[in-house]
Amino acid sequence: MQKAKLFNSKGEELKNVNLNKDIFDIECNDKVLYDAIILTRASLRQGTHKTRNRTEVSGGGRKPWRQKGTGHARQGSIRAVQWVGGGVYGGPVPRDYSKKQNRKERQLALKTALTHAANDKLMIIDKLEVATPKTKEMLAILENLKIADKKVLIVVNELTENVILASRNLGNVLLIDASEINVFDLVNADVVLMEEAAKNSIEEVLV
Repeated sequence: MQKAKLFNSKGEELKNVNLNKDIFDIECNDKVLYDAIILTRASLRQGTHKTRNRTEVSGGGRKPWRQKGTGHARQGSIRAVQWVGGGVYGGPVPRDYSKKQNRKERQLALKTALTHAANDKLMIIDKLEVATPKTKEMLAILENLKIADKKVLIVVNELTENVILASRNLGNVLLIDASEINVFDLVNADVVLMEEAAKNSIEEVLV
């Protein structure tokens, strides 16, 4: 059975806790994991990019010169693509970049990401609490755990105001609720610091 070390906020190792083998110790499917990451990144794209074609730029209502006899190449509008200020041919238009993945694949991808995390970067903390909403208190906990210089994903069972305020100014820390856990944040982090209660909640949902 997969195990993880349980620490307190002082950085002291308390014991080993068991991890559900159906969530944290499965046979990894990296293809599904890759697809889930691409899906997440694609959904972050707004798709609002837009260029104007020759029908949308202003001007160019008449032929700039007569067809023959001027020595110039024939032109029909000063807003054709070859003119300065003309329209753009083949430019980007608004579109939806989102992709689809069925529920079982999304769940398998999440379990695969949790298994990878359990193998080398998962730390369990008994409870994450700070007395005041000060960044230095959160930083002290991370320093006690020797992860202050790493990219840390903190997963708590319930978001509290003090923890939110104490962590939001730390650029290397991302704080999420257990219900918000996702593949991209798990893969993107160097260390996953998870409350024991959050671990239990995740196991209840994913079993």
